[in-house]
Amino acid sequence: MKILIADDNPQITAILQSYAKKEGYETTIAVDGFDVLTKFEHDTYEMVLLDVMMPKLDGFSVCKEIRKTSSVPIIMITARGEDYERIMGLEIGADDYIVKPFSPGEVMARIKAILRRIDKDHAKSKLSLKGLEIDLEAYKVLINAHDVALTKKEIELLWTLANNPGRAYSREVLLDQIWGYNYYGDSRTVDSHMTRLRSKLDAYNHPGWSLKTVWGVGYKFDLEEHS
Repeated sequence: MKILIADDNPQITAILQSYAKKEGYETTIAVDGFDVLTKFEHDTYEMVLLDVMMPKLDGFSVCKEIRKTSSVPIIMITARGEDYERIMGLEIGADDYIVKPFSPGEVMARIKAILRRIDKDHAKSKLSLKGLEIDLEAYKVLINAHDVALTKKEIELLWTLANNPGRAYSREVLLDQIWGYNYYGDSRTVDSHMTRLRSKLDAYNHPGWSLKTVWGVGYKFDLEEHS
């Protein structure tokens, strides 16, 4: 497995590279935002460790560019711990968020957790239900054969709910299953993703199902009995 490590601090990249190699991962180092995009364009990676505060182009901008063409797992790394930065990283498609100073062992554990979750998700990668089709391998969603443009996390959120129609998921469970951690997350992340997801899905007629709020609990995928 190949990991792209992006940070302008050589001490940090050296430590992360050393730990990654011990785990059997191949590594490539990028020292600024443009360097990340150039290397990502010319090679294939299974994971990106992306520092937020980088020269030339910050990590948020880099993440947005990568998400235009790829669903590769991205872990954002920053020296700041403000909630709004963490939420912003998750909103634009990052899979996880780590604040400096961090333990290299923790970073490796986060990488393994994300990869395990991806492997589990891809074990069953296609779902078809009342005009809704989800292909998790290709990260593609169709409603009555119409291609719906969704982000990676929006697709994973829809996939989780649609796989268990009628089950009410709490925000905390969704946060854990989709973003892969508990207390590091924030329920507002789930709410904002759900708002955008509903808006995009409701642009297409889908009388056979709906995404519903379960007050005091969270959300569920509901099958309409009349359809």
